[in-house]
Amino acid sequence: MPQQTQAITVAPMSSAADARAFRDLNLEWIESFFAVEAADLATLDHPQEIVDGGGEVLIARIDGEPVGCVALVQEHPGVFELSKMAVSPRFQGRGIGRVVLTAAIARVRALGAKEFFLASNARLAPAVHLYESLGFVHVPASELPPSPYDRADVFMRYPLD
Repeated sequence: MPQQTQAITVAPMSSAADARAFRDLNLEWIESFFAVEAADLATLDHPQEIVDGGGEVLIARIDGEPVGCVALVQEHPGVFELSKMAVSPRFQGRGIGRVVLTAAIARVRALGAKEFFLASNARLAPAVHLYESLGFVHVPASELPPSPYDRADVFMRYPLD
């Protein structure tokens, strides 16, 4: 009998509960691998500022339960950073990260992005591999806006043209 896959929906943050899910999903992975930095809390405690700044926070759900998220932070008009992408450890390995990242790419295109980049860490090898598999390319840190994160040691850009 074929296994039925649960539908993953991805939609913009629309409630205080979504903002809490964004914070909780991210703190879960950050605390597992790194120390939480001031820049993390500035973003996680105030996700509406991302939206107010022309970006977006996307929440992935299965059966209404938040299972993943990502922020699209507008640094300057047309320049977006992929930030705070997370998938609950309970739901990893189900393709949720790929769905979230694909939605993020589509969304920044719709927002008129001319540049889309990210900063990550080599310890997050599955995430880095996912970024590579969807077309992000490694670039020197000097080619991107400075990262506020001490842990950032992988820098990538997505070719939008």
